[in-house]
This record gives sequence, structure tokens and C-alpha cells, in this order.
Amino acid sequence: MILPYKGVVPTIDPSVYVAEGAIVTGDVTIGAQSSVWFHTVIRGDVAPTIIGERVNIQDQSMLHQSPHSPLMIEDDVTIGHQAMLHSAIIRKQALIGMGSTILDGAEIGEGAFIGAGSLVPPGKVIPPGTLAFGRPAKVVRPLNETDKKEMARIRREYVEKGQYYKSLQQQTATRNKDQQ
Repeated sequence: MILPYKGVVPTIDPSVYVAEGAIVTGDVTIGAQSSVWFHTVIRGDVAPTIIGERVNIQDQSMLHQSPHSPLMIEDDVTIGHQAMLHSAIIRKQALIGMGSTILDGAEIGEGAFIGAGSLVPPGKVIPPGTLAFGRPAKVVRPLNETDKKEMARIRREYVEKGQYYKSLQQQTATRNKDQQ
């Protein structure tokens, strides 16, 4: 469901897949070939949320902000199931593991991997190309080639799945229109 907030309507590229049951409201921008999966909530009712291209925001995730502190997600990012992001910066090609929480002012470096269930506290900077996990998250090692290939596979498959589901949405809409 796409909703305005105080007259501000989300800006969503036509190629984006927004699953049924997801809610996107207010000052939210989503770039081409991104996907917002089932029961995800993206609220731009406090500050902007800017989402790049080919970003996948998986099921039941929550994205929000604090006053004057936008949430920024660069291109080719994976946000795992049930992640919570709040007024942070997620650099390109990063992966946020399932059930992780990224808090205000945190910055996840380019190509970094945040392990499932992690908590990145306010203001914490995770360096590019590293694996971090825990509560609070700590860097445990640099990513290896196997990690990088797996992250690329996930990104690629979510773009493909998103575009597949987008085509199904369009076919269903066309069928419903024809039946009226």
C-alpha cells in the first residue's frame, strides 16, 4: 500500500516491486529494480528515506527515521527479513542480516556484511568489506571471496524475483481491468 503523509507521496520507480501487505508512506524514494517484500513498513513521516537501485528489503522489515536524520540506503543493498533500520547510512553492496537492528547515525561500509540478529548501536561505523555481528556488533574479519560471491548471488536473485513478481502484479492488474 502506497500512502501519502501530509501531502507527500512516495517516489517509487515504476520497475520497483512492492509486495501486497507492504506499506510505504511519506517522504520515501525508491530506485529502479528494487523490491519491498511482504509486510514490510517504510515510513517517511519524520525525515526522508532514500533507497537506491536494486535494493531488496525483505519480509517484515521496518524502516524509519529520527527528526532531521534521514535513512539512506545506497544501490545494490540487501536488507534481510525482519531487519530494523533507523536513521542510518547503508553503503552500496552491503548486506544486513535477518533480524538485525541498525540505529541512528550508524554507517555500514560499502560491501560490509552484518550477521543475522546483530545490533549496530547509534553512531557505530562498520568498515567496508568486513563481517560484523553480535549485540553490539563487532567486526570479526574481512570478507573473503566466498562471502562476496554469496552476497552478489543474493542481490542478483532478489532483483530477478522482484521483477518476476512485478510482472505477475501487472498481469493480475490487467486481467482484473479486463474483467470489469
